Amino acid sequence: MRARDLGLATGDSGRHNAITDVPGVGVGHVTLVRDPAVRTGVTAVVPGGIGPHAPLPAGLFTGNGHGKLVGATQLSELGLLESPIVLTATLSAFRAADALVTWMLAQPGCAGVRTFNPVVGECNDGHLSDIRARPVTEAHVLRAVATAAGGPVAEGCAGAGTGTTALGFKAGIGTASRLLHAAGEQVTLGALVQANFGGTLRLHGRPITPSSLGLPGECLPPAGPEEAGSCMIVIATDAPVDARQLTRLARRAVFALGRVGADYSHGSGDYAIAFTTRTGHAPMPDHELNPLFGAAMDAVEESVLNSLLAAETTTGAEGRTAHALPAPRLLELLRT
Repeated sequence: MRARDLGLATGDSGRHNAITDVPGVGVGHVTLVRDPAVRTGVTAVVPGGIGPHAPLPAGLFTGNGHGKLVGATQLSELGLLESPIVLTATLSAFRAADALVTWMLAQPGCAGVRTFNPVVGECNDGHLSDIRARPVTEAHVLRAVATAAGGPVAEGCAGAGTGTTALGFKAGIGTASRLLHAAGEQVTLGALVQANFGGTLRLHGRPITPSSLGLPGECLPPAGPEEAGSCMIVIATDAPVDARQLTRLARRAVFALGRVGADYSHGSGDYAIAFTTRTGHAPMPDHELNPLFGAAMDAVEESVLNSLLAAETTTGAEGRTAHALPAPRLLELLRT
């Protein structure tokens, strides 16, 4: 069940209501579950043909920088994405970046490449997973990239979302898309989130807590900067926009977390990367960007809700449990 099924989202979405509705964008997951304590994985967002010789315009916005976003400075400086975007657990981010270098070295036409900017985002899934075990290997990253495809995207406890929690509940990967008119044509915008952030879930202005739904309180991670969580957001579009405009778009994507109750705490790493698959076209005028801004905020909000609704109650490291958001009880509460 997704947010749209419960009447919690509006607006025109693409066929799969996913980031893969943007033509040429694929998503791949590798999910790692090993009892008793491994609950982690890898998620790769792969634009078709991406590489050092075929970069795409991109922008980055940091809401709160308590994170390890590999490749961030060059992404901001040059406004170009030349790598698949890989999401994983905090202590596996650096191995994932090295795996992307291996991926690049094997690409046709890259025999002479001597510099490369792998882009890897992360969330700390140490509440449910033995993060120190660093179970993610190069083979897992390469498989996530190689199997990235269009179509429906697995949400909740999948890939990099296997061990993440958000807003007091089990969360994970979520995605959504919007169809809109911009620059005189129909374009698509898609969002994907790795949700692992703190705060209190809000729907229709109403706080939704585990206790309000009859769930035990242990689903909340312990307080502290290392447990405060993060959110990685990826925005893709086929609109004719440049890197500066994509940075503005990424900013709105982070703002959208406030709609669902994010607290943007000291220990949170809240990042958004936005890219376009459209190259070789003049960027649209700034005063026509408003529909894209609105689409980004709506798609991110819906993606977070989808990550919660798709997740399953999970018990992991040291017997800790994160409970799923129960849709029937949620609807009942919203009706009262």
